[in-house]
Amino acid sequence: MSELEDQFEELEIETLPLDAWHRARGGRMVEFAGYHMPVQYEGIIAEHLWTRKHAGLFDVSHMGQLQLSGEGVDAAVEALLPIDLSTLKLGMQRYSLLLDEDGGTLDDLMVSRWPESLYVVVNGATKWDDIAHLREHLPDEITLNHLDERALLALQGPEAFAALERHVSGEYPLSALIFMRFGKFMLGGAEVSISRSGYTGEDGFEISLPAEAAPRIADLLCGESEVKPIGLGARDSLRLEAGLPLYGHDLGPDTSPIEAGLNFAINKRRRSEGGFLGADRVLDELANGAPRKWVGLTLEGRQAAREGAEVFAGSEKVGVLTSGGFSPSLEKPIAAAYVSAAQAASGTALEIDVRGKRLAATVTTLPFVPHRYHR
Repeated sequence: MSELEDQFEELEIETLPLDAWHRARGGRMVEFAGYHMPVQYEGIIAEHLWTRKHAGLFDVSHMGQLQLSGEGVDAAVEALLPIDLSTLKLGMQRYSLLLDEDGGTLDDLMVSRWPESLYVVVNGATKWDDIAHLREHLPDEITLNHLDERALLALQGPEAFAALERHVSGEYPLSALIFMRFGKFMLGGAEVSISRSGYTGEDGFEISLPAEAAPRIADLLCGESEVKPIGLGARDSLRLEAGLPLYGHDLGPDTSPIEAGLNFAINKRRRSEGGFLGADRVLDELANGAPRKWVGLTLEGRQAAREGAEVFAGSEKVGVLTSGGFSPSLEKPIAAAYVSAAQAASGTALEIDVRGKRLAATVTTLPFVPHRYHR
């Protein structure tokens, strides 16, 4: 194989276990995070509103599923993440952050306590960098397994529980799961791990399952009247309404978790003890405040503003949009931006420059649409 062919192989877009399933159902496929993924089926607004009212099935198999094990795994992970694993009991999961030495955000992720190991879900676009970072910084006695033979589905919406409950069995009922808890179940003849979590602000579940079982289980769930397949477009509009940051847009190496308003992810014991990568900056910003803040913005009129648009207070540039679009639930444009701390208070009037036109906007307390997690 020539050097050019080698490079092509490295750049080749990968397919997910459900690739043919999406195409057969009319999914419009786009490249995202190195994979072919469905951006929509019948339309972003219709899919968004269906999920808010019923239940949507999202294929998030591009995300990285990792298993960390070995003697001293808790201490090794706590040296990298600002998480308190002493309070993470079996069957619990927690949101956390992978930080660099300067307190910048390399990724946001979920950590779950499995028997004798930790299960970690990282973003698809960053998973290879995350794996390299973890292998570089974790001690040799810690084993990192990339569970690349597993798929990941998210069933989200107020009717997700009813649709899923009909098909699961286990040592305890699905109703025993509350928000940020998980368990092992049988679903469609496969052993799966189900967590009550998601990225839409709605009640819902994330299902880790064998890749070979994904088409069968997707058919099973979408056979329920409450469930339709939903694409990336609605996933993005749903998470923006829910005030949830998207890595690579609202989070990155140039942003700290305190700037992003993720103070809750710095667990209490770690605030006093430190001892994780980036602790100096993070703890300083916790104590003294960050120079800028990630805020929600509600725009006047019907025109939406997009990522990269500049934010002004009068003639002074005070920030830049990281996300923006039209809210199907609220029927008006919304956005998120990093702005100077002095301009971050709810109710502050600002302007967004869109191709030379100033759009009036108001800082709005997040989330735009209230969360409906089952706690």
